[in-house]
Amino acid sequence: MDPISCVMMASGAFKALKGAIGAGKDLQEMTGQLATWGKAFSDFTNLEERQKNPPWWQKTFKGSDEETAIEIFANKKKMEQMREEIKDHISWNYGPAAWKEVLAIEAQMRKRRKEELYRKQEMIDNAINFTIGFLAFATGGIILIAIFYYIGKIQGRW
Repeated sequence: MDPISCVMMASGAFKALKGAIGAGKDLQEMTGQLATWGKAFSDFTNLEERQKNPPWWQKTFKGSDEETAIEIFANKKKMEQMREEIKDHISWNYGPAAWKEVLAIEAQMRKRRKEELYRKQEMIDNAINFTIGFLAFATGGIILIAIFYYIGKIQGRW
């Protein structure tokens, strides 16, 4: 998932949450939207952390660091604004205890996603790193053997 997808998913859930709060729905009726928004926020936070130290293959084949930094900064501000607005709405309509409850649920979800989804992504990144490294090593070895073979052939040793 990329940061833009996370922000789009969060924006959709945010609009649904805002509409539900405006219609006077109970906090328990909005758990689906809160969960969707929480997942998007968690994914965005994880992507932001991963962009600070991306795998070498991602650095090589992706856009410039400045472009990525600007994109993440702009999206981070948008996500923070949504989070603050959700906090204000929930705290205003249901009290500060409701926001603390939302934070507790969010922490549980983030921990679970980190254990499941993010670990899987790290394994995929490691597999890609290993595969690209192995292919580079094998290609270098084949080229080196070919060079030695042709040098030997030119010298009449083969």
